[in-house]
Formats: sequence, structure tokens, C-alpha cells
Amino acid sequence: MTVARSLLLFVLAAVLEIGGAWLVWQGIREHKGWIWVGLGVISLGLYGLVATMQPDANFGRILAAYGGIFVAGSLLWAVVMDGFRPDRFDIAGAVICLAGVGVIMYAR
Repeated sequence: MTVARSLLLFVLAAVLEIGGAWLVWQGIREHKGWIWVGLGVISLGLYGLVATMQPDANFGRILAAYGGIFVAGSLLWAVVMDGFRPDRFDIAGAVICLAGVGVIMYAR
């Protein structure tokens, strides 16, 4: 159950961080306005809160492992929200990053 909870928290953190950054990007780069930016800032703050809920107490380990989730999640977000088509190198890199998450967090 701890691994499932940890993975769920990583996914929630990714949605909040990637979504928050995307909202800020949309607000500024796509000229959608300051409300989008404000919502993005709130989402980014919530990401920081969710990261503290991980069962492991080591900040460095959590953030390092989350980096792999962020890489894969960012590519998936781009596919869903922006119509991005990852190439084989994007996919290979994401798989390597996710393997790193498994080693860092769950290989003990």
C-alpha cells in the first residue's frame, strides 16, 4: 500500500506542477491573462504541499525520484494538451527516467 500511495502522490504532484507551469505559460506566452497565471501559481504551491506527503522523509530522495515522474509526465501532458508527438528518443528517455524512479524509491 505504501508504494501505491507514493506513486499516487507522485502523479498528483506531477499534475499540479506541470499543470501549474502550463497555466503560467498559457497566461503569459499565449496571452490568456493574469487569472491563468494566478491559478498556475496556486497549483505550483499545492505541488509543494503534496510533495511533503510522501512516506519517505528524505527530501533529496523524493525530489530526485520525482524528477523522473516529471520528465515522463511532461511528455504525456504535451501529448494530451498540446498535440505533441514524442519520438523514440523522448520515449526511451522517459522509460529510463521511470526506471530511475523505481531504483531510487522502491528497490530497497
